[in-house]
This record gives sequence, structure tokens and C-alpha cells, in this order.
Amino acid sequence: MAEVLFEPVAPVTVPIARGGLFAVRRIYCVGRNYEEHIKELGNDVREPPFFFAKPADTVLVGGAAMPYPPQTADLHHEIELVVAIGKDGSDIPREAALDHVYGYAAGLDMTRRDLQAIAKKASRPWEMAKAFDHSAPIGAIEPASQIGHPAKGKITLAVNGTVRQSGDLAEQIWSVPEAISYLSQFVTLRAGDLLMTGTPAGVSAVLRGDVLEGAIEGVGTVRTQVI
Repeated sequence: MAEVLFEPVAPVTVPIARGGLFAVRRIYCVGRNYEEHIKELGNDVREPPFFFAKPADTVLVGGAAMPYPPQTADLHHEIELVVAIGKDGSDIPREAALDHVYGYAAGLDMTRRDLQAIAKKASRPWEMAKAFDHSAPIGAIEPASQIGHPAKGKITLAVNGTVRQSGDLAEQIWSVPEAISYLSQFVTLRAGDLLMTGTPAGVSAVLRGDVLEGAIEGVGTVRTQVI
């Protein structure tokens, strides 16, 4: 057997609220899934869903601090419902999609907005705007067996105690079952995948020292401080 050149990287895990750890495989993100957020960025609300990805090791858990990333002067917060996939599947029918969900969490899709704007203008990929180190703070995962499948409920993000984002899960253009079904036509979803489902309006810049506190009704919270 060939010798492994480097020590294998330890699995990335997210705490489960009722005990245990969820091992993360991949992170998929739905772009532009709340109408008011689409409008605030000047985009067309009639577009079909599209997806981008973050590496698993962008996950930040336990309320750990988030270092302000390099090469940006415009770091934005985006509060999102995170769906934890617990069952493999491809070409999943919409009516069966929730059978593939293990649970839900609150998360932050942190974004280097200035780099994203440059990439969009040049029709280039978004990776350096979205997939940087520590760009996915996530709270504890609540099993769907305990909380059900939230299709509505308040979703908010406060910075230093002042609410900046406020919406409702019911405002999602593409519901969780629709997003899972659509995405599974392009990739095989596996247990351990996470799906971040888009953000409501109110995204804005954060600075070093800012404390970010997100909450989703019936799901949970996420917290980090930018350092």
C-alpha cells in the first residue's frame, strides 16, 4: 500500500443540538432566493435557482471568532437557513426531498462583496468572494425529527445588538424541497452535505470587533465576532 504523503485532514463537524456531531462533506449555496435581497442587489427575480459552493473547511462552529479576511474592504453578512442532508440521492422528486433532510441550523454566508462585484462584472467565478477561510459560521443542527421541517418563521441578523436583516422563511422563492430536487438533478447529494438556502434583504458591511448574532425561529442561532 502506498504511503500517504501528508496526514489526512480531520473531518469537519458541526455540533448536533441533541448530542453528537454531523460530519460535513460539501456545502452548496442557493443564490438569490429572497425577492427583496435580489432587488437590493439589482438583479432579476425571475431567474431559475443557481448554486455555488464552499469547501467544508470554511465552517466555523461554537461561536468561534472569525478573522477578517484579506483582500477585501467590504465584508458582508448573510443570514441563512442551513439544511443538513442525511440521506443520499439524485434526481430526487420534490415530494420526496424532505426525506433526505437530517436537520436544520442557522448559518452565515460571509461574502467579500467587493470581490464578488468584480467577478460578476467580468463574468468570472465567485469562489474568492464566497469560499474563503472561516466564511461559513454555523450554529448547532436541530434534527428534523425534533423540530419538523420549517417552511415559515422569522429569520434575523443583528450586528452589535442592532437588527440589520429581518425576513421570514416563507419568503423564499425556492422552497427547501424545490431546491433539493433541482440541485439533485446536477449532483448526487450525499449524507453530510449542507445546503445554505439564501438570505433576506439587509446585507451590509461589518468591521473588526463587530458581533454578529443570527436567529431563525424554531431552528436556532449562530454567533461570531469579527476579529
